[in-house]
Amino acid sequence: MITVITGAGAGIGAASALDLARRGHQIVLVGRTPDRLRAVADRAERAGGSRPDTLVADFSSLDQVRRLAAELLERYERIDVLINNAGVMTPERRTTVDGNEWMMQVNHLAPFLLTNLLLDRLAESSARVVTTSSRAAKTGRLDPADLSREWRRWNGWLQYGDSKQANALFTVSLAERGLAATCLHPGVLKTGFAEGTFFMKVVWHLPGMGEPVEAGAARIVHLATHSDGVDHPGRYFVKNAPARAPQNMSDPALAAALWDASRAATGLSG
Repeated sequence: MITVITGAGAGIGAASALDLARRGHQIVLVGRTPDRLRAVADRAERAGGSRPDTLVADFSSLDQVRRLAAELLERYERIDVLINNAGVMTPERRTTVDGNEWMMQVNHLAPFLLTNLLLDRLAESSARVVTTSSRAAKTGRLDPADLSREWRRWNGWLQYGDSKQANALFTVSLAERGLAATCLHPGVLKTGFAEGTFFMKVVWHLPGMGEPVEAGAARIVHLATHSDGVDHPGRYFVKNAPARAPQNMSDPALAAALWDASRAATGLSG
């Protein structure tokens, strides 16, 4: 099994890579920091016996995403699993070199572009697409006409919720196109994610609040390896079971509007 994991340099991406390496998957690690990727590759090699490939790409640049897709298509005749795991959260408003709000681009537009550029290869391989969403998606109030919240009140957690809602809606659209696509809430985990925010300080210091990173990784691996990842296309999972998603995460019409807006934002329209 050839499995591509984005956001693989740390956190649940790295832990998922180690778990899958032990299961015999051929892992392709994608991240923005070469040193971190090498360290994860070293650990995965010790765990699974073969050394994963590593590819560097910063999702705040869509040109780097395009280069990554081209390299994946050149290197691999098939891709069995694509795990869209790269994600960020910041309380401060930032804009990418492409002019998009940073969280929306890294969390949604970049994986949208990557998956679309790989779409034919994924379909040929009957691949699974697993996307790391979040229960924060339930708070999302996504407006396809204003993905960067230029015309609405800005708040970091609100925008994060919008981007995670986008992950769930993207999964709905991929399933409609025939892919074995699922997304999940990995859990509230003790990682370096959203470092410095009040919420993560509570997660780290309040007993029982956060789970170890391996718990979230196991939920990703479940969808990458278990029949659930094929039998429930378009669904949102919580603790290894399909969960009821509110309309803002499952509405086909909203998913279609987001798809069109995302194509335009990533230059795929026309």
